[in-house]
Amino acid sequence: MKAVKRINEITDLMKERRMDILIIGTSSDLEYLTGLSSMVCERFKALFITKDKGYFFICPQLYYEETRQVLGEDATIFVWQDSEGFLKAIEEAGKDYFFLEGTTIGINDAIRGIDMLAIKAKVAVSFVDGSSLMEEIRQIKDPEEAALLKKSSEIADEVAREIMTYIKPGLTEGDIARRIKALFLEKGAEDIAFEPIVASGPNSSMPHYNGYSRRIQQQDIIVLDFGGRYQGYCSDMSRTVFIGEPTDKQRSVYEIVLRANLAAEELVKEGIKASEVDKRARDIIKEAGYGEHFLNRTGHGIGTAIHEAPYIKENNDTLLQEGMAFSVEPGIYIAGEFGIRIEDIVLVENGKGSILNQYAKEMQCISANI
Repeated sequence: MKAVKRINEITDLMKERRMDILIIGTSSDLEYLTGLSSMVCERFKALFITKDKGYFFICPQLYYEETRQVLGEDATIFVWQDSEGFLKAIEEAGKDYFFLEGTTIGINDAIRGIDMLAIKAKVAVSFVDGSSLMEEIRQIKDPEEAALLKKSSEIADEVAREIMTYIKPGLTEGDIARRIKALFLEKGAEDIAFEPIVASGPNSSMPHYNGYSRRIQQQDIIVLDFGGRYQGYCSDMSRTVFIGEPTDKQRSVYEIVLRANLAAEELVKEGIKASEVDKRARDIIKEAGYGEHFLNRTGHGIGTAIHEAPYIKENNDTLLQEGMAFSVEPGIYIAGEFGIRIEDIVLVENGKGSILNQYAKEMQCISANI
């Protein structure tokens, strides 16, 4: 099981934080540790890690076959049936692995409150937040993970190149989004990492716009935000394109956002604070008079989840370390007019920032002719 090589690091942190047990429910945390990408449902299923380096899985009978295939024959799996409930499986596990009464249990953000209440009704335990522990473990990518992130970003670049030749007036935002999804599969991704954002015209001023009905028109501006998954690892990139020639204001705003993106990426190196990268981008946009229109943090970490630590934002004193990977995505969003965002993934490698997305960031204008 993939988790074995990380158990020592996890249990060391558990001891520091006085956790006896860590429970990881169905989530990107679970996929990171085990490779198991399972359906989220109401049935309790989770990986348990004990402070003495033991681990096992609690699994509904319904999911046993696929769980066994992924975890391998060496993993211990306690199975429960619908007629029994999951507490019986936990009780059976306790005979071999731990004494549950009086323990402090860390949980990740995939464990339901109702299941915690069921456990507490049975035995006296204390639950604490284990999500930050997993964030700390996951934010440093090893060489294998870095290689997967690079490949995932290469695929996103290929998708960007081809989607630019597809876009034209008359298509809907949905047409473009569907083509993006198809391209990721054609280029070797196993899936998209998130639903693509195709925000055209006035919709571009909404950073996470999720509609698809508007038709692309002449003189439109289009914010594209998309990513795929390659062997479990995500990509994420944004580019802003124009149908025909941009206005003077749009051209000026684009140049400001591009300067902010390039300056923040150039600053990335081991040992500086995440907040310093955010400040570099934010200061450029503020000085240009658009500070109130920079609505988002400058970036977020990326790995088996599209959003994870480290977060590139104000007041985050996390020091950048070798192996951290995150987005740099400054933007300006003027409500009712337009928005512009430019985003790459940056990996801290050999002490400095390595830009994983190589697709052009210079202003691109697509012919307005239908």
